[in-house]
Amino acid sequence: MTERFTVSLDRELAEAFEAYRRRLGYSSRSEAVRDLLRGFLARQRSEQDPDGDCIGILTYIYDHHRRDLAAGLTEAQHEHHDLSVATLHVHLDHDHCLESCVLRGPLDRVRRFSDQVIARRGVRHGDLHLVPVAVAADRHEHGASAGDPHEHITPRD
Repeated sequence: MTERFTVSLDRELAEAFEAYRRRLGYSSRSEAVRDLLRGFLARQRSEQDPDGDCIGILTYIYDHHRRDLAAGLTEAQHEHHDLSVATLHVHLDHDHCLESCVLRGPLDRVRRFSDQVIARRGVRHGDLHLVPVAVAADRHEHGASAGDPHEHITPRD
């Protein structure tokens, strides 16, 4: 079911919002408002439910010449293997690497791990994007893995 509501904005805010909508390519104001609300509500939910599950994308740039930093970052991921799903490593230039880590688990643990990585000396431009999810263990058929228990992860709006 769809529910409509009206929002009144002053001219300056309305023009800024319209520029934002066009720049991102939204086909309508409704789509842009829905995405903004989803993002806002996800942040609110994560603050209220730190034990809730999430998917996180941790991205950072680091100086690979910094003594023991690359090895320490790899070791930290191994120590938190239950949170680490995958890592993409990109060589930016002779001195810097970018890593994007897909993390999954309880929001407070994902956030704590990310903060520890970002705070390391030599790590720059660190950022964490969080998406709250619902995790459901289920038994049902999926081809070759018929009957094997597995988790379904659904983004929460």
